[in-house]
Amino acid sequence: MASSRAVPNLAFRRLRGHRSAGEFAAAVRRAAREIGEQVSCDARYIGRVESGEIRCPNYAYERVFLHMFPGRSLTDLGFVARETVRGRGARAAAPAPAPPAPAPSLDHEESDVRRRAFMRGGTVSVAAATFGSGGLEALAAIPAPRAGGRFGETEVSAVESAVRQIRLFDDRHGADALYRTASGPLRSAYALLDAGTTARGSTADRLHAGAGELALSVGWLAHDSGRLDDARSHYAEALATARVAAHPGLEAHAFSNMAFLATDAGRHREAVRAAQAGQQAVRHLPGGRLPALLALREANGWAGLRDRAACERALGRAHALFGRGPSDADPEWMSFFGEPELEFLEAQCWSLLGDGRRAVRHARHAAALGGPEFARNRALYRARLAAGLARDGSPEEAAEAGGRVLDALGEVQSTRIRAMLAETARALEPWRTAPQVAAFLARRTGAGGAGAARRTRLPGAGPSGSPRPPGPARA
Repeated sequence: MASSRAVPNLAFRRLRGHRSAGEFAAAVRRAAREIGEQVSCDARYIGRVESGEIRCPNYAYERVFLHMFPGRSLTDLGFVARETVRGRGARAAAPAPAPPAPAPSLDHEESDVRRRAFMRGGTVSVAAATFGSGGLEALAAIPAPRAGGRFGETEVSAVESAVRQIRLFDDRHGADALYRTASGPLRSAYALLDAGTTARGSTADRLHAGAGELALSVGWLAHDSGRLDDARSHYAEALATARVAAHPGLEAHAFSNMAFLATDAGRHREAVRAAQAGQQAVRHLPGGRLPALLALREANGWAGLRDRAACERALGRAHALFGRGPSDADPEWMSFFGEPELEFLEAQCWSLLGDGRRAVRHARHAAALGGPEFARNRALYRARLAAGLARDGSPEEAAEAGGRVLDALGEVQSTRIRAMLAETARALEPWRTAPQVAAFLARRTGAGGAGAARRTRLPGAGPSGSPRPPGPARA
């Protein structure tokens, strides 16, 4: 929702010229591809910029706009300085406490497909508190059903905003600090659905899609924090919502997460079936990234079943689909699915098949390619690499990679990452007297890693490792 104090951005409107908002959005997406960015720019986003609702773009859009208009600054484009809309500068400029605003900088401007604006440093408790000033607390703001079960743009936008906020926070910090908080908005979203049984049209469709995506996001938080039974329940709820609403994209997303969970739980044939069902659901949809991810989920299932030929066929399909490049039709939740994730999931396949050398090679690529905008995933890729190196007989390099994961655990809270580090530590035991290995083992124990591993050991986080869906998906 736009702020009542929004000032129209006339400078940006002049830059659009005679092009329609949709045409200009297409130009933004093309410019993003030229510099290796992915933004989900559409006419609605352009309208929010021009209306002044978005006072300062996130870092991905900033790079794209400055590429489109070289030599100009953000202020030349009609935006305000970043420090005035977030952080210390924004708090210092605020005259006095006011009624809670709808947190536009987190709800909207930072929720594009890449969500590049990430928190730098600080512990999770500090990060959660900072995000809470306009994020975690706002998750509880989904309105209750109106009289007669009516709902409209306000309620639907609140559900969609909650999904984006959860994914943004998960991308930065992992699931452990968020799962309990996120369950409340999920209940509120389904209360709206239950009360508004007579609603029809695009608003009802958006609410079904938003509630289903919220169920998947909360399910992913449960999954990443080791609550596998809870995750299974949330994913099933999302699948049911998708089928009631006849929403094939949401159905495919649910099947993707279910296949992922089944792999982690060691139910590999179930993983294959779920991934294949997802590919059926998405067969008539445009874009190649979602079917590519589903083919990788299928490949992981076949690898768990030790069917190398079937795994390689699925990997071949995944690479062919991925090679088509990104599409405007790719869903927003797939922002995490770039080349690093592709390499990571292939590394898991080779690990499950017992080809340690190939697994390490792909894990190394994933760790090298992973950028800072997805801090949780970057730590996950390094954890995968550390585990592979330990099993492949490279203890010092494994300890070094594991140490870099430990460096991130102040910011990232993920039970599955800690479980992978526990597996790495067990694999390194034969070399525990080597100085670098000893230092890693001591640090991991001091960081509470052993306790986390005892609380939850994910079946997929042993020799097989663990993947990630969203931004959490991510899921």
